[in-house]
This record gives sequence, C-alpha cells and structure tokens, in this order.
Amino acid sequence: MVGKRSLAAWMLAAGIGVSGNALAADAPSALAAKTCGALVSRVEEIPGSGPVFLRSYDSQYGIGQTSELALGNAAFTYDNALAVIALVACGKQPQALRIGESLLSAATLDRARLKGRLRNAYRAGPQNQKPIPPMGWWDVTANRWFEDPYQVGSATGNVAWAGLALMTLGDATGEERFRNGAAELARWIVKTTADPRGPGGFNGGVQGYDDKPQPLTWKATEHNTDLVALFVWLERTKTASDWAGPAKAARGFLDAMWAAGDGHFPTGTTPDGVTVNRATSGLDAQLWPLLLTGAAEDWRTALAYAEKAHGVDGGFDFNDDRDGMWVEGTAQAALTYRAVGRPEDADRLLAEVGKEISPGGYVWATRPDSITTGLAIGPDSTTDDFRYYRRPHLGATAWAALAAMGWNPFTGERVR
Repeated sequence: MVGKRSLAAWMLAAGIGVSGNALAADAPSALAAKTCGALVSRVEEIPGSGPVFLRSYDSQYGIGQTSELALGNAAFTYDNALAVIALVACGKQPQALRIGESLLSAATLDRARLKGRLRNAYRAGPQNQKPIPPMGWWDVTANRWFEDPYQVGSATGNVAWAGLALMTLGDATGEERFRNGAAELARWIVKTTADPRGPGGFNGGVQGYDDKPQPLTWKATEHNTDLVALFVWLERTKTASDWAGPAKAARGFLDAMWAAGDGHFPTGTTPDGVTVNRATSGLDAQLWPLLLTGAAEDWRTALAYAEKAHGVDGGFDFNDDRDGMWVEGTAQAALTYRAVGRPEDADRLLAEVGKEISPGGYVWATRPDSITTGLAIGPDSTTDDFRYYRRPHLGATAWAALAAMGWNPFTGERVR
C-alpha cells in the first residue's frame, strides 16, 4: 500500500495527473492512487512473479461470513478480469500480466477439456496447476469435497469480461496470444449461448456441475452489452474470425430491449428467452450501454432514468427499491458521467466512493450492511435471494480505479 508521504510521487510515476493539493482537492486523483495502490499490493502479496488470481473478498473485514468456505478463498473471474483492466489503466502492466496469464491459461484449457470455457470462480493464490481447477473446498465436518454450482458454472458476461481483459493486455503488450485467447472465449460464447428466439442475442450461459450442466435460458441486457464490446473489439483488430455477425446479434438484442423500455433498458428476458423481464430494474443495464462504441444518442435518457429510479443518498442503488448505495455501481455511474461529458457529476460521485475504503484497502461493496438486487442466486432459487453486503470487494475496487482514471473497459481507452 502506498503511504501518504509518497502518494503524489507514486501517482506521477504511474502516469496519474496530480497537483500539490491533490489529496484535498482532487477526488479522482486521490481515489486512483488509493485503489491502484491496493490492487498492486494484493498482487505483490503473492510471492514470485508467476500467474495468480486475487481473492474477491477480504475475509477479515465486513458484514456477514466472508470467511465462509464458499467465499473465503474465492477468486471470481469477473473481479479478476476487472483487476487486469484496472491495473493496465493504472500503468501497472507487470501486475496485470500476472492475473492475465491465469485467465489466458484457464481460457486455453478447462478441466472438461474445452477451449474457451471459463468458470465463474477459481481458488485465489498462485496458479501453477494445469488445467487450473475451479473453486472448491474440503469440508472437514462432512469429510468431503464441495463445489458451488454457480462457481463452477460459466456465466456469459463473466466470460466476456475475461475476454475484454485479454484484449486489454493484447493492446498493452502487442502480444497476439492474448487476443487469440479472447477469441477462444468468444467462440465458446457463440457456440454455447447464441439464441435466436425473440430478440435474438445470447443467453446467460450454463450453471451446475460438469455431469449435469444446466443452461441459463434467460438473456441479460448486461451480458449482451459486454458481448457487443468484445465482438466489436475483436472485429476491429481482425482477430481470428469474422465477428461482425455476433456483434450485430448482440447489438440487435440491445436495440430490442431499448424499444421495449420506453426510455430505459429492461434487464433482459425471462427464461423463455422472449418475454421482456419487467420484474426489476438493473443499474448496470442503464449505464454500460452508454460506454459502447456507437452508443445511440437517445440511450442517454437511460441515465436520467437511473437517476430517478436508482438514485440514493451518496450515489446509486443496484435496483429500483433504493434501499442503499451500491458502491461498485456508483463508480460505474461516475465513469458513465465522465463519458457523456458531465465531469462535475463524476467527481461528486467519486468523492462519495472515496469515503468507502476499507481498512485493508479494498472498496466496500455497499454503504449499508446489505442491499437487495431483485435477482435470484440461481435457477433453483424460489425468491430474489441475491444480495450485496458491506464487504471489501475486489470488483468494487477495480471499478473505482477505472472511474477515477477515466478508463473505458469496453474500448481500452480513456474517456478524458
């Protein structure tokens, strides 16, 4: 972790603009230094220079049982992909490469001997085993090995974010192997999740154990947004295949959702793959499409919708019940504000995010003890049982760094 006395010097060395009064007056620069420093320190805590995955939650801090076996050592793919992109944005390529090498290895060969399949979570720490095994744990009481059906599953959006991380490294290093790895992930997505029903696009992926994988037949605005970004980036760099068709299919899904939303984006479809899901509202579904290359101008009304439906004291909630601030989403909103030319609003939110740094350096996931999402944990859930808790979170930290640096993860470029 960077100490206060060396903070300004570290920011300059990392390529982050800073003035003499930055800590007091410049919320983006101060937050960038803190979050970039936290990410760097977490990579460097793991000895050596080999491939690693970072733990998603600090077990010693926060509300709830963050030391529980299913979460205590879990390295979620989405969080680690975000960390790669944020570290590149921070000017910390060696640390980004250590995580990126793990993603590339996992993308090249899964334990089911499938190229391009990534699991939702792996075990944190050094990654020396090939193929890299997904997250699991030994339960002493039950005297047997356990795996979580979500963690060993493959959500379309998580695989797409890993692809974006590898594309970021490909651009940063000039090494085609990272772009080729991203293309492997994209081919798995197209082969496994393409769904022409209704608005077309791509479904949620697969969940469950290897002997009985369960297709997730709903479709998400969030996932298809991720895929537009990935396919367009692959097409722009002419990587391995023709990606114009998949990009058109994912973009067509977004256009269909927009047409159905009356000024905002619904979260996606129900499990029939056709019916628009109007049961809840998702903040990321409103914000992320605005970060895409070629985003329609009228999509900006989704930001006004988000302010009304998701706005809470200090920032934004995940869903429209407005039961508390979702810190990760508030950072996403700050980046979106900057992307659409509203820097004062971005800085205001970043100042709030800067208040949510945990003792260990990670950003808290929420401001209250917990918030609802309106979503279910999995296909077997009978209620909307997925919640966010006040836990120090790698993904929230990475989003805070991206927002503070003004870095668009969908394009690999700064928005300012």
